[in-house]
Amino acid sequence: MCRNIKVLYNFDPPATGEEIRGASLQFVRKISGFHKPSKANEEAFDRAVEQVAAAAQSLLDSLVTSAEPRDREVLAERARARAAERFGSVGSRPIGLRERI
Repeated sequence: MCRNIKVLYNFDPPATGEEIRGASLQFVRKISGFHKPSKANEEAFDRAVEQVAAAAQSLLDSLVTSAEPRDREVLAERARARAAERFGSVGSRPIGLRERI
């Protein structure tokens, strides 16, 4: 699964249309292989993004759960802690090629 596509279900407040469209765009980019389609494919690409977004919104609207809604801030803090554990602090990592230039 594409790393940029995040879970959008069961949050308080619910996922926004912008978040759903962003995930849909990443999905269409992944399966098409295009980051930005050519003019010839732009209409089909944009239509696919809108269709995927509509399907995603429909799915999110129809799902049910008895679990408590997730807190975005708590999940973000957990992700930051995992990243710090995995990659260490910013000051301790080696300098990459782009940073040397």
